[in-house]
Amino acid sequence: MVRNKLVLILFTLTLIATACSPQSDQGGMQGQTEENQALDDVRYLASDELGGRETGSPGNAMARQYIEQRFDSLGLRMFGNSYQQPFSQAITTGESTADTVTAINVIGYVEGQLYPNKYVVVTAHYDHLGRDGETIYNGADDNASGTGGMMAAAAYFSENAPDHSIVFIGFDAEEKGLAGARYFVNNPSVPLDQVLININMDMISTNFENELYAVGTYHYPYLKPLIADYTADAPVNVLFGYDSDEWDQNWTLASDHGPFHLEDVPFIYFGVEDHPHYHAPSDVYENINPDFYLGAVETIIGVIEGLDSDLDEVEEVSSEGE
Repeated sequence: MVRNKLVLILFTLTLIATACSPQSDQGGMQGQTEENQALDDVRYLASDELGGRETGSPGNAMARQYIEQRFDSLGLRMFGNSYQQPFSQAITTGESTADTVTAINVIGYVEGQLYPNKYVVVTAHYDHLGRDGETIYNGADDNASGTGGMMAAAAYFSENAPDHSIVFIGFDAEEKGLAGARYFVNNPSVPLDQVLININMDMISTNFENELYAVGTYHYPYLKPLIADYTADAPVNVLFGYDSDEWDQNWTLASDHGPFHLEDVPFIYFGVEDHPHYHAPSDVYENINPDFYLGAVETIIGVIEGLDSDLDEVEEVSSEGE
């Protein structure tokens, strides 16, 4: 039933973007479509103007303000009187701890209409590597794409009230040892035992094989048939893997879902396989795959909607320790 709703997602988001965008004086022009909005998000966040969005930089602050303005325009609720969660966190690399980073997570939420005190947490990091001299690491796929997808999901659920509350987080300092996510799980805006699942987006735009990975079902196998069902008719091919040592890479702790997993919060991480632009100056807007990106965003929103409908089942199985 849920996947039949997928065809409505982009249409609904188009209406949202049109309503929130400046209107043209010409009758045939009704502002940006959702597709343009999602792509414009990546284009702006990955622009030279933001200088690679390194934590603590002016460009990073511009990205944060951009997310906050979007949250505000969508009417997302705040925890307290601000979308900001400032923090200082030790940077960890492997087994070592180095300097402390000072940064700011951006957090808003949509209240659930049936279960307001149970939460889905949707995340993406907005920071990247910054500059090396005159060279800019723009981070279009990593992770302007995930940030754009997170904001598209916020737009959708601000107009399509979920059963459970959905928290949307733009994490800072992911590139510095997952510092923003590690801080959040130790200082959560809601009790972690009321967080039923984390959906994390990190690198969802640069793939030309139409393949998007849903990572985490090795650890939470009861999620696999649900996601397979939700994505059976999706515009991209959703594959499973990269979440155990059976693979050449294990992404279980590779991005902001990792700290949730370590606190026993189930997760699904959406991302693409590594490509030549990963952590390279060539990770620019011109090298993403726009059609794939839009399909990935649509697919991920469909999964979130499906899980929101089935979280009673997820919660029951999760509580049994399976």
